[in-house]
Amino acid sequence: MEIKQNEVYTTQEAQELLKISSSTMMRLIKKGIIRSAKIGKQYRIMGKELLRLLSPKLEDKVGKMYNKGRYWLHKDIDE
Repeated sequence: MEIKQNEVYTTQEAQELLKISSSTMMRLIKKGIIRSAKIGKQYRIMGKELLRLLSPKLEDKVGKMYNKGRYWLHKDIDE
């Protein structure tokens, strides 16, 4: 399946394209890593946002943010 730059995707469609869970999708939206528009109770995501997410520069930023969150979570559990 190809991501089209000017297509509008639902969160379900986007998570299928990115092959991620719904909790990961919502976390990326809430943290602002994926920009979206909220229409009623649903989010809509432009294809260009999904393509931007897949860029190597942003992937590194997401990885660092994820690892920082994991460290914070495990730090509290270990104490």
